[in-house]
Amino acid sequence: MINGYVLGESLRPGAEFAPPGLRVRAVRRMDVSESAAAGQPPLWTLVEWEADDDADVTVIADALAGVLEPECGWYADFTAGDECLVVFAGKVFRYRRGDPHGRAEAVAYGRSVGTPEHQLDWRE
Repeated sequence: MINGYVLGESLRPGAEFAPPGLRVRAVRRMDVSESAAAGQPPLWTLVEWEADDDADVTVIADALAGVLEPECGWYADFTAGDECLVVFAGKVFRYRRGDPHGRAEAVAYGRSVGTPEHQLDWRE
């Protein structure tokens, strides 16, 4: 099973994230007013999704990379088997879960595009 999430607020206006085979698991609103960084809204909409193992991971990652807002270092992440994918606007990082080098590359990139340090905390 492929599992991930995307924040509604991280999408560019007018963008649509709808790769084939994607199913929404849950939609939640969260008050992050105490941890939101400058330029980020105090309420976030978390859309959890899943897809079958045979879904095209590259298609999903590229779709995310094409719809994420580049401002504020927004990203989305998902897992597919033993892989972790971290997606920023126009950039995809793909590494094996537990690979410190792969994770470090994604974290460094996040810092370079303005992702707040405390938000570079995706699960593997």
